[in-house]
Amino acid sequence: MGRPTETQPDSLTVRDNRTGKTYNIPIVDNAVTATAFKGMTAPKRAGERDENETEKGLRVQDKGFLNTAVIRSEITYIDGEAGVLRYRGYPIEQLALQSSHLETAYLLIYGSLPTGEQYKFFENEVMRHTVVHSDAEGFFRSFRYDAHPMSMLTSAFAMLGSYYSDANPSLQGQRLFTKGDKASLAIMDRQIYRLIGKATTLAAMAYRVRQGRDFVTPPTGLSYTGSFLYQMDHIGEENYVPNPVLEKALDVLFLLHADHELNASCTTVLQTGSSLVDPYSAIAAGCASLYGPLHGGANEAVIRMLISIGSPENVPAFIEAVKRREKTLSGFGHRVYKTSDPRSFIVRKTADEVFKVTGKDELLETAMALHDAAMKDEYFIKRKLAPNVDFCSGLIYRAMGFPLDFFPVLFAVPRVVGWLAHWRQMMLQEGGVKIWRPRQIYVGPGKRDYVPAEQRAAVQGLGKTPSAVEHGGMSKRSMLASFKGKTKL
Repeated sequence: MGRPTETQPDSLTVRDNRTGKTYNIPIVDNAVTATAFKGMTAPKRAGERDENETEKGLRVQDKGFLNTAVIRSEITYIDGEAGVLRYRGYPIEQLALQSSHLETAYLLIYGSLPTGEQYKFFENEVMRHTVVHSDAEGFFRSFRYDAHPMSMLTSAFAMLGSYYSDANPSLQGQRLFTKGDKASLAIMDRQIYRLIGKATTLAAMAYRVRQGRDFVTPPTGLSYTGSFLYQMDHIGEENYVPNPVLEKALDVLFLLHADHELNASCTTVLQTGSSLVDPYSAIAAGCASLYGPLHGGANEAVIRMLISIGSPENVPAFIEAVKRREKTLSGFGHRVYKTSDPRSFIVRKTADEVFKVTGKDELLETAMALHDAAMKDEYFIKRKLAPNVDFCSGLIYRAMGFPLDFFPVLFAVPRVVGWLAHWRQMMLQEGGVKIWRPRQIYVGPGKRDYVPAEQRAAVQGLGKTPSAVEHGGMSKRSMLASFKGKTKL
């Protein structure tokens, strides 16, 4: 890095006022490389902490990845200001209207829309891999009857990894998925077929456990979402076929949820996958990330919010409580979209089609009253809090009869596609895979010498000592009992 010249117009000029030095950093695709700042060193000042590591170069701080690009990607483009979402260049509106979830999965993973023959091959492979090992039944039966389905699904993805030693770089060599040759790609594709195919089966098994029903072998001749509905709902009826409107609606929702760039769960998959772990473990990690209420649990939070509001006449009071920060408004606003979420319009249209079959959800009027009130209120307009994809999708799932705690599962199943697309891209990226190891800004104590216990002063304060918890049942009785070796407090 030297002083900028007239021949370097695409660059950033930085003057370090600590040293007076000027640096020239190239700008490529409207981005600068964070490691370029590492060369901006300065002498340690008097009294400055050693832990600042000033002489080792400048670090870039970005709490929560608000403006840090960690990978170069060709998969999904989002313009949050304009409300644009494209998969591999195709507007989400066009795909939702004309494509299907599996065809879009092909697009996301392999980069182009398939021909009829290519799609038939891909669909056949995915559907052929929907069946799971018979041991999976015992695995699911080992959960408590009231276990959360996302806990079961997360565990089940990890469980799959133990069955496929051919997919484990720890056993087959760390370059198993990074070679990019024909054999390596074939192994990679087999895991992609397995994970997409078995996602619906594992999710349906988690559902059936909660219902206390036997598991259903994946059927033949049905679509991806049709097979999913069949596995959840079939209880022996002859020639059982899911309702086509619900099947199509679920397919559209799957397509809309298939990918959304580097969201929390996708980033988790890539962070985990960067260690070259098997893809099943990476997908399980992504599933765990999606479980959180700030991510995959958002549509469930919308329904709980609407239930708490109760009826349209209670909306104004709720709106005022949100402004006072006494209540949380779910289903509005987005980390990326600052105007409208393009998926929300498609979901509303899909909701209309579903309600024609199921009847309108009793919460719909409350939802619409909340929508209209928020969209007209200056408080929400100034903060750019428009409805997102979660606002109506929960109403559709509820109308279709899915329990609230199953909503995140209906998010995770299609998102497996996006996770795999980004994982595959990282495995095949130029220059190979480097393990993700973010830096930190250390602000803790400097060097301290160990002090024997009898010489220490007690540190008190909320959060500075372990919390006392109440014990009951067997633990309480055991603490009151006498026995050899009992610890005295």
